[in-house]
Amino acid sequence: MPDPAARDAAEEASAFSHPAVPPDASAAYGDHPDQVVDFYAPRDGRTRAPLVVALHGGAWRAPYDRQHLTPFVDFLARRGFAVASVEYRRGSDIPRQGGTSPVAGRWPETFDDVAAALDAVPDLAAVHLPQADTARIVLTGHSAGGHLALWAAARHVLPADSPWRLPAPPALRGVVALAPIAHFGRAVELGVCGGAVTELLGGEAEYERRAPHTDPAALLPTGIATTIVQGREDTDVPHTVAEAYADAAAKAGEEVGLTLLEGVGHFPLIDPAADACAVVSEEIAQLAW
Repeated sequence: MPDPAARDAAEEASAFSHPAVPPDASAAYGDHPDQVVDFYAPRDGRTRAPLVVALHGGAWRAPYDRQHLTPFVDFLARRGFAVASVEYRRGSDIPRQGGTSPVAGRWPETFDDVAAALDAVPDLAAVHLPQADTARIVLTGHSAGGHLALWAAARHVLPADSPWRLPAPPALRGVVALAPIAHFGRAVELGVCGGAVTELLGGEAEYERRAPHTDPAALLPTGIATTIVQGREDTDVPHTVAEAYADAAAKAGEEVGLTLLEGVGHFPLIDPAADACAVVSEEIAQLAW
């Protein structure tokens, strides 16, 4: 039996071994340097293609930006998709007092940015990525980005007093969430990403008040086609987090697709060299085409 730690290290090294791929165009959706979207045209030359909007992971922490997702984004572009890769504000590089890791997320800026970016993408794409068919948008994200993708697709069911609430469902073909932090309660129980969920919401004192506005498992049903792709051997975001979300959806009367990949950890889902990445592309294609 392979050593899990060695497997995890090898998978992470492979995913991060690919050089960053520069975008074909970039556009700001706000004044902050992190409020930017990168656009990638379909590499097969087609003049009209579904638009995949991608949100990177990294536990909502500052050291992890969209650059590590660019090989995956390019992988999708080489399979005929138009792609918009969203950056957003994340936590500080400096740990909180008594902590050892960078802070996870900014409240409320992380959510402000994702909401603003998703609202702006169709108009920005019309200018900067004319190949994008904004009538066929699929939202995807990895890890913490998977959480943000599920949350963005649920803005129409946010509490009535939420500043991010939409009056109607967003115009999406669906969501393909990759190893998402999809169920806050289960993630907190497991200490996912060193307690990042609690940090994202501003600490234990704010958790109960803010979770109803941010926990995808509390925002069901959405009425939007949703699939989760998850490695069964994932130790960063264990598959039980995705299963808890799928169970919550079922109790709310909604079916969520859950594809569990045997022998796969956290990072192969965004690694162009891994078979799991091709599975992700196929799941996106099923919703997009």
